[in-house]
Amino acid sequence: MKRVHWATSAVLRHSSLFAVSSALLTFIPLASAADTDTSGDKRLGTVTVQAAKQSPVQAAQSKLDEVAGGTSLVTQAEVEKGRSATLEDTLAYQPGVYAQAAGGNDAIKISIRGSGANTSPGYFREGTKFLFDGLALTGAGGTPYELLDTQGLNYTEVLRGANAFEYGALSLGGAINFVTNSGLTAPGNRIKLEGGSFGWQKQTLSTGGVAGNADYYVSVDNARRDGYQDFTFTKAKGVVSNFGYRFNPKLETRLYIRYREEYHENSGTLTLAQLKKNSKQTNAATYATRGDSTKRGSTWVGSKTTYTFDDDATLEAGLVYHNYPQILSRKSTVNPNYWDWRDINYSLKYSRTDQLFGLPSTTTAGWSSTQHIRSGARTYKGDKDLGILQKQVEYDGSFDHVFTLGNDLGLTDNLYLATGVSAIEIKRDINVTYSDRPNTSGLPSHYKYDEWKLAPRIGLRYYIAPDVQLFANASRTIDPPSSWSSSGSGVTSNYAKPLVPQAANTVEFGIKGKSGIFDGSLAFYKSWVKNELLNVEVLPATATSAAVVSTSNATPTIHQGIEAGLSTRLWEGANGDSLTWRQAYTLNDFHYENDPLFKKNELPGLPKHVYQGELQYQWASGFYAGVNVRTASKTSVDYANSFYAPSYTLWGARLGYDDPGKTWQVYLDLKNITDQDYVTAVLPTYNSQGRDVASLYPGDGFGAFTGVTYNF
Repeated sequence: MKRVHWATSAVLRHSSLFAVSSALLTFIPLASAADTDTSGDKRLGTVTVQAAKQSPVQAAQSKLDEVAGGTSLVTQAEVEKGRSATLEDTLAYQPGVYAQAAGGNDAIKISIRGSGANTSPGYFREGTKFLFDGLALTGAGGTPYELLDTQGLNYTEVLRGANAFEYGALSLGGAINFVTNSGLTAPGNRIKLEGGSFGWQKQTLSTGGVAGNADYYVSVDNARRDGYQDFTFTKAKGVVSNFGYRFNPKLETRLYIRYREEYHENSGTLTLAQLKKNSKQTNAATYATRGDSTKRGSTWVGSKTTYTFDDDATLEAGLVYHNYPQILSRKSTVNPNYWDWRDINYSLKYSRTDQLFGLPSTTTAGWSSTQHIRSGARTYKGDKDLGILQKQVEYDGSFDHVFTLGNDLGLTDNLYLATGVSAIEIKRDINVTYSDRPNTSGLPSHYKYDEWKLAPRIGLRYYIAPDVQLFANASRTIDPPSSWSSSGSGVTSNYAKPLVPQAANTVEFGIKGKSGIFDGSLAFYKSWVKNELLNVEVLPATATSAAVVSTSNATPTIHQGIEAGLSTRLWEGANGDSLTWRQAYTLNDFHYENDPLFKKNELPGLPKHVYQGELQYQWASGFYAGVNVRTASKTSVDYANSFYAPSYTLWGARLGYDDPGKTWQVYLDLKNITDQDYVTAVLPTYNSQGRDVASLYPGDGFGAFTGVTYNF
């Protein structure tokens, strides 16, 4: 017999009583009005009790509830009640997640539980695995950001740390899975027009539907922004599609295609004095070089096929081809970098529900692979057409292979045990094939790393009420260095001590669920991290040369914190009007365990405290209005903790109309109402020695954004 989701088993016990009660209540009037035949016999009518089918969002939430740890789900419908420009908007109000844009483009800084904290906006994302519909976007080179837009989404799953075990995530940050609309979830046609401050414009056109056993969804968009800060112009356009076909009740397949082009000028870092004087200005170097990034056309094509066996076991096979060429500083006065990346990603997952030791059990076995099939970086002197090659590095053959085996066992009606282990093979093959400068560093021009790692996990969840659970888990995560961080576009000092994967042992406990007017979660975690990948000094300064600072493995560090999210229905009227208050608080305590130089200093790059809140009134007629706030404490800029970006508090407001008939939606979103100058992200430095260094990215000033959607 097929097992029902464990997180809902307690609910089903109450649902059974409800079903019986409903049947009895239905029986009474039927008995009083029973049919009578010619002989006088009374015959009862047929009573049918049928449960409502879960929507895809509800099914996804139920599945996340079965994870003994910190998870959350974001519906795109809620996000689109306001501006939906970058993932900063999508990932707002998610405890433990830091997502901040600099310059208004897709190259935002994203960190979960301090993962990739030392990287700044504008680089490939590291420390978190990103997926589309359960298929990997992240590869051995990290995550290119141009596809991390908000187009065509139905909902977004956030799984923090080792709670992303199912997706084969290796990193401390866990995983973010973006789920695309289909013809089943978004039928019909849609036109959406948006615009606002800083020259922001966005047009989106989508269509979806069902034709027999097939369904389709296609969305195209075009966007541009002149920019708040000087020289931060950006433009992008792309296509998202999802095609499904059901061959029979047991076999179905889906094809996903994403394509996007993007160009943007890079935001420039400022000193605190410059930011306070004029936050719209850029620094002298950015002004002189006009650094930019060109994504000539990134293509991500994924296929997922699912087969359901007679005993309800499932086998899911996935295949992804990812091509993402990049040009950095194409129009600037510095030498341009040409990056050519092509990945192939495989996945296979088998899930079976049965009995183990006489107890209900679900077992999963999976394999995922992300591999460079052609990748490298080339730097040219002058015009590329002249063919004057300065540097060339190849990363071909670098990969991450992950084998997972997990089990979810129902020990009692209320207590569930989750166990699992991942076997991970990490290979990095970096070869500097050409350099116009002789290699006098004594460091090799070819580096190869290939090693297996194990990452076990165990978790418990206990239901103290049908919809409220206590959870606890202990886990290990392995975070390999990206291929490009080992070497950019030439011989690198990292080879003085080759990079190795960072490993973290984590304990986590908390509570999550719904009760009365409350819906929320609270998690406490602590991670002991070895060989964390940070920017550290790898070659000391000499009498004739400065110190060399680059990505390297650090001494042991600690990542610990609190993640709290709560939605409270403060009031609900008889007519359906309601007043809700949603909040998210994150405590980030990331520091060295006992570094010889920096002792127990905190790690730079992220504020220690972050709070977001929104008070919203929803009318039954479809109108809504609310005020919101985001506040962050000061942020260390350097490892010596000698210079900090100041704290800030931003106020905003949203109002709009969401037609109950789903034909029209209109919104007005006001950001940074007080027009405060603030630091949205920092570029971590080694030791600023207390000086006001140019490491601060300015956030946008007051902005007003509006949008209108028509569905037909």
